[in-house]
Amino acid sequence: MAAQDGSEVVGMEAEVTQKVPEVLCEAAGQEDAAGTEQASLSDGESTSAQPAAVSNGEESDEGKEMVEVKIIWNKNKYDLKIPLDGTGAKLKEKIHTLTGLPPAMQKVMYKGLLPEDKTLREIKVTNGAKIMVVGSTINDVLAVNTPKEVIQQEVKAEENKKEPLCRQKQHRKVLDKGKPEDVLPSIKGAKERLPTVPLSGMYNKSGGKVRLTFKLEQDQLWIGTKERTEKIPMGSIKNVVTEPIEGHEDYHMMAFQLGPTEASQYWVYWVPAQFVDAIKDTVLGKWQYF
Repeated sequence: MAAQDGSEVVGMEAEVTQKVPEVLCEAAGQEDAAGTEQASLSDGESTSAQPAAVSNGEESDEGKEMVEVKIIWNKNKYDLKIPLDGTGAKLKEKIHTLTGLPPAMQKVMYKGLLPEDKTLREIKVTNGAKIMVVGSTINDVLAVNTPKEVIQQEVKAEENKKEPLCRQKQHRKVLDKGKPEDVLPSIKGAKERLPTVPLSGMYNKSGGKVRLTFKLEQDQLWIGTKERTEKIPMGSIKNVVTEPIEGHEDYHMMAFQLGPTEASQYWVYWVPAQFVDAIKDTVLGKWQYF
């Protein structure tokens, strides 16, 4: 109730006047804080209320239409869920993750060769679709590409398993006749030049006597039997095969290949061991002993 002298009214007005500036100051302070926060955000800083987005370089599949497929590679099966609008190239990247097979070494098959630039939707991939993958990892490729030296060793080992020539039936019928009485003496482990006279006292494949004459001035090998003498140009002889005779290693059996295949081999038995290398070098044109 107002006093007659007006003192109480004046006191109330003073109180109201004091409260108004306090409210205005508080509001101004809040505006300043808001302005400072806004300025801070505009400078690129974030607060816990608005966390900055973090990307690891991969596009999120969240919210995308997915399709479930079965990847079949190297007798292995993998279940894969991938966006329907992903490209064939993206699918290859996923296959790489599953199998370790680099995309460049993949052949992906789905109704033919899968194109890298088209989406799975465009090529009508459906849920449960089977996608075939053909390809080899780098380690598989290295394992398959065996060095030639290894292959040669395996071939040689296989050849060593074969029955020795002197035990084969076609040669036994000649060797079983025994050493010819007039065969030239032999020296095991020695190497000698060819004699100036024919090498005689040996057998051919039919069991008949044969002699070898090396006509160096004519570059010919004369193979003589009782019936006739064959004059063979040394340049036409493709190969020379020799093997020690089992039980008589100071003598060899020897074949001259006169044509393109082994069927053309002319066999001579009981060749003295000391002349074997000289015969091979002479016939094959090495001339090591002359």
